Amino acid sequence: MSANSATMTRQPGFVQGMALLLPITLAVIGVSVFTATGAKMIKHFKYVPRGDYLVDLLQTMPGFWIVFFSPVSGWLADRFGRRRILIASMIVYAIAGVAPFGMENIYAILVTRCFVGMCESVVLTITTTMLCDYFRGASRERWLAGQTGVASLSALVVIPLGGFLAKRLGWQGPFLVYLYSLLLVVGVIAFTWEPERESAPTTAMPDPDARYQTMPWARMIGIIAITLLGSVCFYSTITKNSVALQSLGVTDTDRVGQLSALASLGVPIGTVVFWVLGRLHIGWLLCIDFLLIGTGFALMSNATAPMSYALAANVQQMGCGMVLPTLLVWATRGLAYEIRGRGNGLWQGAFGVGLFISAALLTFLGKQIGGLLPTFGVLGDVCFAAAAAAVIGKLLWGNAR
Repeated sequence: MSANSATMTRQPGFVQGMALLLPITLAVIGVSVFTATGAKMIKHFKYVPRGDYLVDLLQTMPGFWIVFFSPVSGWLADRFGRRRILIASMIVYAIAGVAPFGMENIYAILVTRCFVGMCESVVLTITTTMLCDYFRGASRERWLAGQTGVASLSALVVIPLGGFLAKRLGWQGPFLVYLYSLLLVVGVIAFTWEPERESAPTTAMPDPDARYQTMPWARMIGIIAITLLGSVCFYSTITKNSVALQSLGVTDTDRVGQLSALASLGVPIGTVVFWVLGRLHIGWLLCIDFLLIGTGFALMSNATAPMSYALAANVQQMGCGMVLPTLLVWATRGLAYEIRGRGNGLWQGAFGVGLFISAALLTFLGKQIGGLLPTFGVLGDVCFAAAAAAVIGKLLWGNAR
């Protein structure tokens, strides 16, 4: 039996799904590794001109490359194949990520962070694309939704681990977490294979949902616009939780961490809810998602105690845990093999934009309307409007293919 026919008989299952699902946690490492060491690094590099700015840039640099390199990653996956590029990027990610453990020059570290960001964009785009290649229908949608829940849960491990390493090895210690990528790449090498092109007549698992053979730009632009709103909502809570809690009188950093963790648990809960409701029409899903997010924002804006704020933020994050897989599934549904990578890359880039604009947007709005909590109320109103628009869209175009 030929190597090609042997590949054709392979049936992806749980092992392949996990091998492609777990690398999503590498994106969490890229942001969370600085949570415990940011203050130490600012102190260490205070002799460098604008050292505090450069330390902040170290944290945001990977996100910059996720926004701008994800579409390129998708094109590479469609043009040259998925698996080899994914494996190479995970190895380079580990090397570039751990390199600052032995560095003292902040500018050299900044260069390594550029490579980390480019590799993250490849990993995010190609693992998502391969999940779409391997699985079909409800199974595909469950694996895609699982990315959101796994990423949020992994932060609960990565952040304490970074603090543990920083306490014992100093500001450079948390960079050792990047070696985790080498463990994950073993699973990719051992348990995955290059997906077959679905256009080939001998394809073992044709995708009946692949109705777009060329990029549906009008459809993607609409999805990307909604994704920008969902991304801003998601990152607004993550980036501003500590500020909001301080405004409610919480000054102890451990307490801030505990309440923030309580809020973030809403994301995996939302993912589970999506698994239950995922077969609803996209209009009803978006309505439910934005109603939850809007309700959470409204409660956050009126919170008078730290615990009530954390519980409200949990509701908001539960809505985000639903809307992100809703949008990802919507963006990838119907894309043929030849354009699937580019579609995923466009969506990943759009989602990354929220990380950049959310904090600045909330700061700007807060100055205009009197603080952070009232700003959450404004975002809540926007989400309620989005929920209403989703219902209108369902009624107008609900029967359209």
